Amino acid sequence: MGVRGLQGFVGSTCPHICTVVNLRDLAECHRSKHPGSSPTVVVDAMCCIRYWYTPESWVCGGQWREYFSALRDFVRVFTEVGIKLVFVFDGMVEQDKRDEWVKRRHKNSREISRIFHYIKSHGEQPGRHMFFIPPGLAVFTRLALKALGQEAHCSLQEADYEVASHGLQDGCLGVLGEDTDYLIYNTSPYLSIQDLCLDTLDTVMLCREKLCESLHLRVADLPLLACLLGNDIIPQGMFESFRYKCLSAYTAVKENLDKRGNVILAVADHIAKVLRLHQGEKKLEEMLPLGPNKALFYKGVTSYLLPGQKSPWFVQKSKAVITLDKQILSMSSDVSMCSDPESQQEVPMDVDPEFKLEAPLCTNPEIKQVTMSSEPEIEQQVTLCSNPEIKQEVTMVSDPEILKVARAQHVQGESYLVYNIMSRGEIECSNTLEDELDQALPSQAFVYRPVRQRVYALLLGDDEDGACGLAKETKEVKEWFVYAGNPLKHPDLVRPLPMSVPGGTPSLKALWLTEELGVQARRFDVLLACFNLSSMREDVQAVEGPLRALCCLLIYLFVQVDTLCLEDLQALIAQALCLQAKSTAQLADLQLDHINPRAVQLGSLFVRGLTTLVFVNSACGFPLDMSDFMPWNVFDGKLFHQKYLQSEKGHTVEALLEENRFLLTQFHSLKSVVVKACLRENRHIGSRQYWGSHHTGWWSRQGSGSQQMSSGYGRPGRGQPWRDQGPGGPGDQDKQSPLQRRAPSEYGVDVASDIMSTRYVSRGAAGRGTATDGVNSRNAYADSVNAG
Repeated sequence: MGVRGLQGFVGSTCPHICTVVNLRDLAECHRSKHPGSSPTVVVDAMCCIRYWYTPESWVCGGQWREYFSALRDFVRVFTEVGIKLVFVFDGMVEQDKRDEWVKRRHKNSREISRIFHYIKSHGEQPGRHMFFIPPGLAVFTRLALKALGQEAHCSLQEADYEVASHGLQDGCLGVLGEDTDYLIYNTSPYLSIQDLCLDTLDTVMLCREKLCESLHLRVADLPLLACLLGNDIIPQGMFESFRYKCLSAYTAVKENLDKRGNVILAVADHIAKVLRLHQGEKKLEEMLPLGPNKALFYKGVTSYLLPGQKSPWFVQKSKAVITLDKQILSMSSDVSMCSDPESQQEVPMDVDPEFKLEAPLCTNPEIKQVTMSSEPEIEQQVTLCSNPEIKQEVTMVSDPEILKVARAQHVQGESYLVYNIMSRGEIECSNTLEDELDQALPSQAFVYRPVRQRVYALLLGDDEDGACGLAKETKEVKEWFVYAGNPLKHPDLVRPLPMSVPGGTPSLKALWLTEELGVQARRFDVLLACFNLSSMREDVQAVEGPLRALCCLLIYLFVQVDTLCLEDLQALIAQALCLQAKSTAQLADLQLDHINPRAVQLGSLFVRGLTTLVFVNSACGFPLDMSDFMPWNVFDGKLFHQKYLQSEKGHTVEALLEENRFLLTQFHSLKSVVVKACLRENRHIGSRQYWGSHHTGWWSRQGSGSQQMSSGYGRPGRGQPWRDQGPGGPGDQDKQSPLQRRAPSEYGVDVASDIMSTRYVSRGAAGRGTATDGVNSRNAYADSVNAG
């Protein structure tokens, strides 16, 4: 994250750029100079999550009530001194940074393997040095902050850019985070979250002007320096030889510095003494060995230019001609590119027509991508403010009204994944604590995929006939989900799964934009259909309101995963009920005899189910109260682990419920609904004590190969939802695109997207790859991965 080597360099070579400041004093100073103006701190939330997560336990699925309490304390301290906080979360991964995202996911996977190895070896949680954030932490942090009345946004591009842009607004004291990119952006001061003392509100401010003095550079030179050193856009190896030449020519090498520190000094020296001599006379590609990477390099530099800013390193051109929807617009490089009369901010642009780049030019909500050319063979991608006559960029959904609503909910942090699907058709999910060497529990990526597929049908389908059919050309969603055996070289192409809602599927306009009598009930019907629970509506409705969401998730999970047993169900229900009477202090003081690796994975699987509920609920128009399935209300990692260990030992239900007779009625009521719903699907939830070591789940009992798919969801009468999905289905390999025909050895999976959708969906299976044709080769590949 940030500029390679810069954090260490600052600490070892330029400690004077770090100044201890008191945020309370800064706020008072601001108010004295600007009466009536509220001091603000913009927070890069993703940088702060580790700082906020203070609970001692982290492997059991998350100590959510303790975490919520920590967030509340953080907000309270700033509120008491009159500082407004604006939180910005990552809303998507930009294509330029996908390789970096993948690299980090692989690194996380290795860390998770070490965590499970430690747990199996020691029977306890590793130390904080191996800390890994609980699943769904970013999603639930955003929702927690909104529940606390805070302003929390999801970004439409890289979050650090939007954080830095917010930092330009009047009254901003600084940007709070832990990313050296904030030393590069020309924005308000960079404040360190790691050095923040919440009791005193002291922290460290890093001054980019002092950094420039030390390097003999100007602030406008910092983006160039960052790209030459390497960052999230520019791979570190791209300018390796160039940096070596700079170091060889550098005459002021400091012996007390490591090589990386001297490289930073050498590159800065080259910029100041060599490149600057020809600035404005020569283009960067004439002074630097850009080669085929010219476009990427220019994009890297411009990624640091905030609205209204321009770089002196770009050759100025007097005029650019833009052809847009048969309209010819002639503009100089200094005029604003924003055509929206409501936008008050002018955003000039410097254009070098010989490179292709994407540069954000306007922060107005209605933005679109257009093609700009000043030479016939050269294209330049820029972002312009919308004009009613400008044709929209291609999205997965064409209805502008629906897109506008989805976008607003995304930016306001109210929905999850919905806008990403409707606009780009691409989503991602980071690592989960899953043991790739013990696959008796399937990966959450597969367990909840059928739910996502039905939501895809809802969001991308053609509803003209009143049923949730699919558009003439079935759309596919690109899923970047982490699971064992997936090298993440390409996304999984996943097709929508048609669903049937009693009475017909309402349109998105009916679900999102109307408040007619009965619409909330229709929203709930659609939510049940997404979980394939329509036939169980009466049973679910009979459950007490706050437990209804939990009931839906438990039914789905236990119908879906056959390796879950009665003890698992009792532990999950018992912890949810007992949690209601627990204080934060009681939960923090809870001690466990030992840590069970299966319980660790089951806790993570359950919490990923809660994030899936957030996704479905927002897609359906919010039929459920979000607070009903926030983890601090329904799940505690240590408490679940305690109940799991007790249930495994054969403790009575009364003991699990801590002898609380009032909870006993609720327990049996909820358990009865789940068991009844599972029996309706011919799924008997057995006790683990009757399984024996031979039990490996439905797949091994039913046989392998394509025959297992004939029963739909593994239960008679469930239908065959993966059938008849058009090109890409079984037996239709010749019609598939190269991405759909990936070999198992490349992916670790058989990737016809509809086959992917059923890997565990047939309620399935203890081992990875239980789907259909090609499963044997996939298992062989998975085994080789696991053995390594």
